[in-house]
Amino acid sequence: MIVWVNGTFSAGKTTAARELIDLIPNSTLYDPEVIGGMLRYLLPRKRLEEVTDYQDSPIWRRMVVDAASALFSEVGGVLVAPMTLLRQEYRDEIFGGLAARRIPVCHVLLAPEETILRARIAARDEPGTPDAEERVRQWAYDHIEPYKQALGWLRDDAHVIDTSYLTPRETAESIAEAVLSGSSGACAIVQTPEPTGETVAAGVLLFDHKDRVLLVDPTYKPAWEFPGGVVEPGESPTRAGVREVAEEIGVRLDTTPRLLVVDWEAPRPPAYGGVRMLFDGGRLAPAAAAGIRLAGDELRAWRFVSEEEAASLLPPHRYERLRWALRARECSKVIALEGGTPIG
Repeated sequence: MIVWVNGTFSAGKTTAARELIDLIPNSTLYDPEVIGGMLRYLLPRKRLEEVTDYQDSPIWRRMVVDAASALFSEVGGVLVAPMTLLRQEYRDEIFGGLAARRIPVCHVLLAPEETILRARIAARDEPGTPDAEERVRQWAYDHIEPYKQALGWLRDDAHVIDTSYLTPRETAESIAEAVLSGSSGACAIVQTPEPTGETVAAGVLLFDHKDRVLLVDPTYKPAWEFPGGVVEPGESPTRAGVREVAEEIGVRLDTTPRLLVVDWEAPRPPAYGGVRMLFDGGRLAPAAAAGIRLAGDELRAWRFVSEEEAASLLPPHRYERLRWALRARECSKVIALEGGTPIG
């Protein structure tokens, strides 16, 4: 298990985590911030200058998962990770990656009152010059507002501990009690094991009376997606699409969906790529749309969107796949793609 101690800057995560490893048997401190520091020596300067926060770099999120998995295999027990995560899509990507490796995450949020938080920031004693010290303080102040905006999903996702009047030791004791008693529980996020080779995946496009397409928001990875999933061994792609629609959103299709596009997704390490198919599941009746029920912990939301709205929700490669699928639907034909681009 990983105990992920979340909270904005100066919430007391690192000091509490150092105390916590003395209270949870066979636990090890794992600080993902160290990986951010490593990127200065690993990435070309041009790539470093593309982001102002290393969390915005995809390689950091990937390495956090890979390093946690490697450390977990080496030492076992419990990893204690004090790290601020204020963007839900980053939480999805990291926790989903850990879930794919069958590593459960206990998500704890340290949430002091804002006045106390500001007082702690003002009292921070940072090494270095006065200018450097002031920059660190300002960095912490600047993250208070994003933290407040994130509190909605954070409170729903994490076990919350008010640390306004707790010492680091008392905070650690509260975390340990929640973890060891099971009251905090493992983070409700699921993910199939990561593939070890190329895969075949089938997605199904469903439409409302305005011909808007249905998208779903997975909890285990960033960005929106189509209902669907990986084709299991011995399973046909159409059957996989129908099965996934029933499992994910509770809709049972009466007719076999028609193939719209076949897209070859090239391997881009660590992803293996493979064949991606999109099928036309047809127009949902109002009663069927009203009866949509999301599958447990895998999905957090669904919505019908126009093609223009989909552009802001889907990753570029997935949007291109949708765009050509809609053209194929209009022309009643099948389009072959490679990397989202028509061939032949």
